Amino acid sequence: MKPRHKKLAFIVAGITVLGIASMLVLNAFQSNLVFFFSPSQVVANEAPIGKSFRIGGLVAEGSVKREDGSTTVHFAVTDTAETIPVVYTGILPDLFREGKGVVAQGKISNAGVFEADEVLAKHDENYMPPEAAEALERAAKAQKASLTQ
Repeated sequence: MKPRHKKLAFIVAGITVLGIASMLVLNAFQSNLVFFFSPSQVVANEAPIGKSFRIGGLVAEGSVKREDGSTTVHFAVTDTAETIPVVYTGILPDLFREGKGVVAQGKISNAGVFEADEVLAKHDENYMPPEAAEALERAAKAQKASLTQ
C-alpha cells in the first residue's frame, strides 16, 4: 500500500469509529431522557403512553393514604385544575407533605394511575421545581379564563 492509501484508510477508519461512538452516546442519551408533564397535560393525553416521564404539582390535600404493613403510598398530584392519582412503593422524602410541591417519575398504568418509581419533594419553603411552578401558573390562568367566560 502506498503511504497515501494508508493515510486515507486511517482517516476513514477514524471517521467510522467516531461515528459509531457518537451514535452510541446519542442513543444512551435519548433512552435516559425524561420529560416533565403537568396533571392537565396528562389528562389531555399529551404524556407518552408506556414510557417513563415526570409529573409535578402539589400533593392534593387529604389524598395521602398508606397501606398497612407496606411502604406503598397512594396520593394525588394536582396543578389546581386537574388531579392525577399516584401510587408509590418505597420510602418518601422527609419533606413530602400534603399541599407541598412534588415531582414523581414513572408511568401511567392502564387504569389511569401514575405508578411512580421515584418521588422528589421540594427542599425548602421557597423552592418548587421550575416546571411544576410553571404548570401551576398555567393551570391557574386557564381556570380563571374558564370562570370569566
